[in-house]
Order: sequence, then structure tokens, then C-alpha cells
Amino acid sequence: MRAAVYRGPDDLRVETVPVPRIQAGELLVKVAACGVCPTDIKKIQYGTLTPPRIFGHETAGTIVRVGARVKGFKPGERVALHHHIPCLRCHACRHRAFAQCAQYKRTGITAGFEPAGGGYAEYVRVMSFVLPGVVKIPPRNSFAEGALLEPVNTVLKAIQRLTLLRGDTVLVAGQGPIGLMFTRLLKLKGINVLATDLIESRLQLAKKFGARWTVNGSGGERAHEQHTSEAIGVVGRRPPGAPFETPTLSGGAHGVTRPTIRPGGGDEVSGAATQLLERITRGRGLDAAIITVPSDAVVQQALGQVRGGGQILLFAHTRRGRQTAVDLATVCVDEKDLLGSYSADFTVQKKVVQWVFSRRLDVRPFITHTFPLEQTAAAIELAAHPTPDSLKVLVVQETLTPL
Repeated sequence: MRAAVYRGPDDLRVETVPVPRIQAGELLVKVAACGVCPTDIKKIQYGTLTPPRIFGHETAGTIVRVGARVKGFKPGERVALHHHIPCLRCHACRHRAFAQCAQYKRTGITAGFEPAGGGYAEYVRVMSFVLPGVVKIPPRNSFAEGALLEPVNTVLKAIQRLTLLRGDTVLVAGQGPIGLMFTRLLKLKGINVLATDLIESRLQLAKKFGARWTVNGSGGERAHEQHTSEAIGVVGRRPPGAPFETPTLSGGAHGVTRPTIRPGGGDEVSGAATQLLERITRGRGLDAAIITVPSDAVVQQALGQVRGGGQILLFAHTRRGRQTAVDLATVCVDEKDLLGSYSADFTVQKKVVQWVFSRRLDVRPFITHTFPLEQTAAAIELAAHPTPDSLKVLVVQETLTPL
């Protein structure tokens, strides 16, 4: 089969590798779609793991083989996969720190080599301990919707770490795919969202996804209030309802003439936001701030914007070794919680499935670009350096090597 193999920092090669062999308690799944996740981008760009590996974990596809001891699944069923499942018994799990569980840290889906997700390949082996995370995709829903269950799960898990009340005011710094998911889910939970970003088009999308206020922190400080809800419309160049299999950026078209936006730059919680906060919270301050960009400056600013007893949640600071100064009195005397959230929560998966497949949270507008497997490196490059019209990037497969 064909697979995009990681051979070192920024070295991704499409190669021919063996189709994984499954054991009696496992599944073999033909991959249809796999999302490009920032964690995989960092591993590929920074070379944080030893090669060779096949990455990609936001995966959906079709079961083609079922192990002799597997019950409840059959060939031909369309499924979404979950590559980490906690044991639910250990000390970490009893404290609901599922991402710290030893079993959870094992990756249960592989396309070969050291297990790393495997979604950037034609077929993946699904190991027995992650079978509880396999979700059947209803006939009305697409593989793309199945692939996005995992990132939505990570967002819902993070929101549930916050002690929010209906009507609270929350800053979501960064309106990329994950930031927009936060904005939409918070809106559905009755939270007032102040959205910030450096790209005006993403702020317009934030309004459509439910942000009540938006602030552009790129230098030209402008604050906008959203008085009425707007229907989610066109995102990027992909019309609503268009099948995800239709590529919107293909072949040599990856050469971009538009300005490239690099995440984490700029001042996203600016003077315009400060003035707006004074008015909308009557001087009280934010109830919480969610930081979806790896910017220390944004964290520092958010610490000053959150009220006493409020919370700051870090979602993008995943690269180890970085340090920043924090006035610890804001944590101790002002009782501000500084929290982190990483990866998914298996126990909220049923709720995620219900929201996504019912389309109460319609994830289809998040998807703006698809690439074939042979262009996985181009998909990674676009997701790492987004353009004004790019959001969620998927690697999809139209033709597969027959078994």
C-alpha cells in the first residue's frame, strides 16, 4: 500500500509499505479521510519522535477485515477511529486525568513501524484496546464528519474543565479550526464569546459561528459587536454542502500568492479588546480565556483581562522547554486558575457523536481544503502555514491499492 512516511524533521515521503496484518482481536480499516492536526505538524517539523513513523490520527474509513474474536463489527461498515483509549481503572483515570493514563499514552492505531496513528496511509490496523473508541458513521454522514469527531472531542473536554455559567463572557484567542470549534460550542452552551484573531476573514467566520464580539489584533485595532445570529455560510472556497471528496486545492496549486499567516504572531488581546471588555463586563473582566495560539504574550495579556477567580486555559502550548514569566500573585491572591488541556476524553465521546452526527454542531464548514495521499506533505505545509481562506485540511483517498 502507499503511505506518507516520516523520515526525519520536515521529511515526509510517500512510499510503498506492507499492508498491516491484524490479530484476532483487531480490525483492518481502509482509510477514507484523515485530518491534519497541529500535534502531528509539530512532530513532523521539529522531529520530536524518532523515524520512521506514519502519522495521522483524525481518521475515518471502511472496515475491510475483522479479527476472529471481534464482536459487533463487520466488513463494509463505515467508522471513525479513536487512537487513544484510557484504561479507566488506574490512579490517573480515577482522577479523570485520562491523558496521563499509561494505556492512553499508547497509540492503538498503526499503518506500520512504531504506532503513530497511521491515517496518512491506505489502510490502518486498529488494535484491540482501542476498539471501544470505534464509532459507526450513520448513512447520512460523511467520512469527513467522522474524521472530525476527535478534534471536537478535545475541544469539548477542554470546555468541561472550565467552571462556566450560562451568560458568562469568555475570550477565545485564535480563530483557526480549533478556535472556531471553541467559539461554536461555547455559543451552543449559552456563553458570550469574544473572539480575537489576526485574520479578518476568520473574524467574520467567528461571527457566523456565534461570537458576540470580535477584535482584530493585527495592528489595526477594530472591535465589532455581533448583535444578531448569522447562518453559517461559505467558508473559504468550499460551498456549503459540497462533498468533501472534491479537492479545493490540488496538484501544483499549492503555490500560494496570498500572504501567508503564521500562527502565534501579533498582539491578539489588544487595546481595542481592553476597551471593549470594560464596557461588556462593566469593569468586572472576563470569566475565562481560552488560548488556542502558542503565544506567551497572549497568555500574559489574558491573565490581566480575566477577573479574580476566573480561569485561563492553555490549548496550544504543547512544545516542551518554553518558559515565560507569570506574576504568581495573580494565581494566589487573585485566585485565577491557570489550566491546561490536552488530547481527548473518551467518556464524552457519546455526546460528541450526538452533536456532530445530528449536525447541531455542523463540522462540514470547517473543512476548506482536501489533498490526495500523494500530496500529504503539501497538506501539512498548508495547515502549518494557513492562508486567509484555509481552515481544516484533510488528506483523502479516492483510489486505493486493492488488497
